[in-house]
Amino acid sequence: MFDFFEDEAPWQEPLASGAVILRRFVQGDDDALFREINRIATQSPFIHRITPGGVKMSVAMTGCGAAQWLSGRDGYLSNAESLPLSDTLLAVAQRAAIAADYPDFVPDSCLINRYAVGSKMTLHQDKNERDLHQPIVSVSLGLPAVFLFGGRQRSDKTNKVLLEHGDVVVWGRESRLCFHGISPLKPGIHPLTGPYRFNITFRKAL
Repeated sequence: MFDFFEDEAPWQEPLASGAVILRRFVQGDDDALFREINRIATQSPFIHRITPGGVKMSVAMTGCGAAQWLSGRDGYLSNAESLPLSDTLLAVAQRAAIAADYPDFVPDSCLINRYAVGSKMTLHQDKNERDLHQPIVSVSLGLPAVFLFGGRQRSDKTNKVLLEHGDVVVWGRESRLCFHGISPLKPGIHPLTGPYRFNITFRKAL
C-alpha cells in the first residue's frame, strides 16, 4: 500500500543525536535518480557479494565513485576505472547533508543496494571509512522498508522506522557508529521501481 499523501511537502524527523530522517526529500528527484541507477547498472551490473564469513548477501549491489566498497574486511578499494559520481548524485548527497547540518560533506563512494522480496541487511556498523567524522547519507527509492537503528553495541535497543520512497537518512557525530540494518522486504509493486527497493548510500571513504 502506498501513501495517498505522497505529494506532501518534505519534513525532518529526528532519529537520534546526530541522525535525522529527511522525509520525502528526493521526491522531486526520483526519476533522475532511477535513471542514474539504471545507467550505472548497465555498465556495472548488480551482483550478490559474499561476506567474509562466506555467506551470499541477499541484496544485490553496484555502485560508482572513486572508492568501491568490497565485502571483505578491508572495506574499500580505490578504483580509477569505476564510474565517477555524476553531478546528479553528488548534488543530491550534498543537499541532503547540508539539510542535516553536515555542510562540508563531499562523498567519494556511492553504493547502490537492490532489495527484492525477502532481502534484508543484518545489523552492522559503517566503520571502514578513513574519516569517521564524515556522515552517511542514505536515500530510499521504491518499496517501503523497516529501517533498524540501534546503538554503538549490537545488543543495544533497536528502533524500527518505516522508510518510504523519497526518504533520506543522514547520520554522523554521536550516531556515526550506530548499528543499523533493514528488515526483510515485504512484497509489493512500486510505480517507479516495480518489485524492488533501492538504497543509494553516499560515504566519504578515502
